[in-house]
Amino acid sequence: MSQFQHLTLDITDAVALLGLNRPTKRNAINDGLIHEIDAFFSAIPDEVRVVVLHGHGEHFSAGLDLSEHRDRDAFGTMLHSQMWHRVFHQIQYGRVPVVAAMHGAVVGGGLELAASTHVRVADRSTFYALPEGQRGIYVGGGASVRVARIIGAGRMGEMMLTGRAYDAEQGQGLGLSHHLVEPGQALAKAKELAARIASNAPLSNYAILQALPRIAEMSPNEGLFTESLMAAVVQTSPEARERLTAFLEKRAAKAGQ
Repeated sequence: MSQFQHLTLDITDAVALLGLNRPTKRNAINDGLIHEIDAFFSAIPDEVRVVVLHGHGEHFSAGLDLSEHRDRDAFGTMLHSQMWHRVFHQIQYGRVPVVAAMHGAVVGGGLELAASTHVRVADRSTFYALPEGQRGIYVGGGASVRVARIIGAGRMGEMMLTGRAYDAEQGQGLGLSHHLVEPGQALAKAKELAARIASNAPLSNYAILQALPRIAEMSPNEGLFTESLMAAVVQTSPEARERLTAFLEKRAAKAGQ
């Protein structure tokens, strides 16, 4: 990790700030960057409880670096897409929550990356687009699943067909962001939220990351049974018992504080 060329990393108080660092390329995601993201999320330092993902320069990420893809054949393109799927799966189903701080372009592969995170903060400079239709290509980093589940397959299809972009307020309404802040404030807000999340019990955070998206894919009866299993595992842990005791004895901070 000390040899990253396309990422910056700073760890403070259990929060890792992971920065996309190709500002002259609008943080377009090339193979070097995706491999470094893979390396980090494959071996998150033990002391890290939350990751804040952000972009250096004027944009979060303008998407796939198309300069690397003109000469790939069909098999190579499929394998490359599946590599992105594997890396983004590590983010969504990893050990710790990930907060995205978004500004400027969140486009194509940049939107696919953001959609794999758990909490998304946008400032008012943010805009979203899926220009693959105009480039003669198709999404390959998981948007067909993750972005479509956020905004709906029909709306995603319209974005791809027409090249339509959504601004920050529209994206907030669609659920592409959870928090909307003034320009230049996304990273500060993301760090604030990350500190709050880091104070949670790690097992509770892990259960939320792992169980909720899977339960969403289950039938109602299977989902309810799985929920009861997760409740049994998490709520009987030593840390949960201590936190519940502190709450009942009025030693715990109130929610939101």
